[in-house]
Amino acid sequence: MSPSDDVTNEQSGRPEERMRSGVPPEDAAATRPGVADSAATKLDAKARAEMLEIVARYPEPRSALLPMLHLVQSYDGYVTPAGIEMCAEVLGLTEAEVAAVATFYTMYKRRPVGDYHVGVCTNTLCAIMGGDAIWSELSEHLGVGHDETTDDGTVSLERVECNAACDYAPVLMVNWEFVDNQTPQSARELVDTLRSGGAVNSSRGPRVCTWKQAERVLAGFPDGAETQGVSAGPASLAGLRLAKEKGWTAPTGGQPELDATSGEDQK
Repeated sequence: MSPSDDVTNEQSGRPEERMRSGVPPEDAAATRPGVADSAATKLDAKARAEMLEIVARYPEPRSALLPMLHLVQSYDGYVTPAGIEMCAEVLGLTEAEVAAVATFYTMYKRRPVGDYHVGVCTNTLCAIMGGDAIWSELSEHLGVGHDETTDDGTVSLERVECNAACDYAPVLMVNWEFVDNQTPQSARELVDTLRSGGAVNSSRGPRVCTWKQAERVLAGFPDGAETQGVSAGPASLAGLRLAKEKGWTAPTGGQPELDATSGEDQK
């Protein structure tokens, strides 16, 4: 193994046995059994009709692009070339314009992901509370690195910069649903349950659904589960509780109007 290989493998974050396979990250998806060819798509006339339904929600058609890309992922599992082409056609944009958006946001994937996409927060607070240890445990246990998927296609793994849930650190997300206060052991048990087909309930939200089902919800097609589970836990509401106890209130909003004199002074 050359020194350059060492650098590449270190940056990928994959376990040692996977690093020795010689498969570069960008080609890993293509070598996994059961992963569809990148040219394959399930987008059909129904998908196009749903895209037009999304467009009708907005005064400007191009504003519909973000939920449309989620819709593509709900059909194909990731943003396929066919999905970029269909979005461009419906919105009257170039494929380059659509691809620029799809490659800017990390929630849009350019390779197949698992039925359950597990995001491990490794930002500052989660990291010092155990996020780095959780990442190492799951990466080793699953045999995958950042944005890679297990051979059976059930679980993919991602390093997340922030899950916006510091009050429950360390936190994982499974298909964008929170799983709070994790440890390396509990995280390992979580992915094992997902791989075996067991039910997993999020800490603050509904039962975890599949990646494609979650993407359909993000496209704006509700699944009826939005009222399930707890939406906010005690740690998130601690500030509100303290404010009520102390009788604190927020200042009134709005910009005070300037009188004629002060307005003239500022011109």
